[in-house]
Amino acid sequence: MKQGELGRTYRAGETIARQGEIGDCMYVIQAGKVEVVRDSGTGEVRLAELAEGDFFGEMALFEKEVRSATVRALGEARALTIDKKMFLRKVHEDPSLAFRIMQKMSQRIRELDDQLTGLLTQSG
Repeated sequence: MKQGELGRTYRAGETIARQGEIGDCMYVIQAGKVEVVRDSGTGEVRLAELAEGDFFGEMALFEKEVRSATVRALGEARALTIDKKMFLRKVHEDPSLAFRIMQKMSQRIRELDDQLTGLLTQSG
């Protein structure tokens, strides 16, 4: 990591968050790209590719559940870790941050609904 940079740099293929582990923070991608994959029991399913400015792991700030997916660096990537205390402090400083995160979570739910509807209409 270069002097003055925040976050941690991950090597290509390095796991940032692992499905099944208990999470206590979220991540903001500062540089590079990551892939989000989920073990389906018969192999991995790629759920998303995220890039600079995107975030993941935010559900860990709201519930003490296991991570729902694994996130790995695609090439070198840098991500900033944000725990619940820091998140709440940042929201207090800038309430619109909470709105932007809720907006992104809502968008993800809508995309999942669309995918589920597509699967159900294909099978029906």
